[in-house]
Amino acid sequence: MKMTLRNPKIGASILALSLFGILGTAQAQTPAAAQPDAGSGTTYAAPSPFGPLKHVNAGLLDVAYAETGPADGPVVILLHGWPYDIHSYDEVAPLLAAKGYRVLMPYARGYGDTRFLSAKTLRNGQPAALASDVIDFMDALKIKQAVLGGYDWGARSADIVSALWPERVKALVSVSGYLIGNQAAGQNPLPPKAELQWWYQFYFATDRGRAGYEKNTHDFAKLIWQLASPQWKFDDATFERSAKALDNPDHVDITVFNYRWRLGLVQGESRYAALEQKLAKAPAIGVPTITLEGDANGAPHPNPEDYAKRFTGKYQFRLISGGIGHNLPQEDPRAFAQAVIDADRL
Repeated sequence: MKMTLRNPKIGASILALSLFGILGTAQAQTPAAAQPDAGSGTTYAAPSPFGPLKHVNAGLLDVAYAETGPADGPVVILLHGWPYDIHSYDEVAPLLAAKGYRVLMPYARGYGDTRFLSAKTLRNGQPAALASDVIDFMDALKIKQAVLGGYDWGARSADIVSALWPERVKALVSVSGYLIGNQAAGQNPLPPKAELQWWYQFYFATDRGRAGYEKNTHDFAKLIWQLASPQWKFDDATFERSAKALDNPDHVDITVFNYRWRLGLVQGESRYAALEQKLAKAPAIGVPTITLEGDANGAPHPNPEDYAKRFTGKYQFRLISGGIGHNLPQEDPRAFAQAVIDADRL
């Protein structure tokens, strides 16, 4: 029987199941099977309000992305989180386009219609890989510099690019601030209440968890949306529009790899080793930055006073009130768009 998880209180029950399943063996993900035929007509992304999705070969990927605004405008790249998609920016992008920005919203690896170019490529979800995808995307479109904005996984990628390739970033907007981590830090136990917030990370560490996520991806994602944004009253249509992006054939592999990598249960690829060594030193971010936090963010996140010192350039922090949760650009698009505009002017 398929169970639809609509009540945030179910989280505690799932935690118990996840810890019970911790005995499952954590295994590295192997390359996925052959990709669907390019001409099959299968799509894994809901229609964009900005017209048909565009595609570009960038590094290891065929990246699907939406674009709006003048083609010759200053570039803003907006990066989505897990388990969300580019529709988080449906209302942000027009606000920026109206100010003359060229706005690009790429689907990350494992989401929407973005595909690996080779079936032999490891479905790697480590942070350095996702951040490298952003640089590859910019290179493919011949974008020398852009304002980066993101939340959740997207904020982490934007932070990493800003730290390691500052010459490519004109300004940064990061929800929940400094999200650069490393495997060594992931070995440190947290207080029990903090560990409870990461229940899904422990769940994904098990074979049971991987199978559960694969079987109940949409229900799982809806629960995360509810827990992370407890005061956001999204409707079913809003959720399903984004959940379609999670049907990507690589999504489960990417997600599970990411969370297992954080716990040191799988190792990353050697091609990213030098980047991870730099990130392990918690590099400062010197580009002009505005960090944002919703006043009702139910997802795990650092305290603003703890990460402020990691931003060494022009910097502002903004607390966005009104019951705003984790998916800040979708819950308060005007606040996010204004932060992008203001960061660009710092």
